[in-house]
Amino acid sequence: MPTVGLTDWHRSGDFAPLMLVMSGQEECRLVRSLREVADALINAWPTDDGVEYIAAVKTCVDAILGNIQPKIARAALIRAAQEAEIPVIAVVQ
Repeated sequence: MPTVGLTDWHRSGDFAPLMLVMSGQEECRLVRSLREVADALINAWPTDDGVEYIAAVKTCVDAILGNIQPKIARAALIRAAQEAEIPVIAVVQ
């Protein structure tokens, strides 16, 4: 299984973009890379608890470290968004 590697976590080529429809100042947040997943989870998430939220944070770290593929972190982000009732829109490029 190929890994991303720690130095490539800003790269968006292996990550299918998502739009998170958040509340507050930043209503729509485009997520195109693991860095943006981490930023959304740490800086913009409406809560810092929840089973899926915690799993998404751990999965994101594992993906940044290159232990799992970015698509697994993307799926975890989607589950966390569902748990937090944040609408997710797949972005077609």
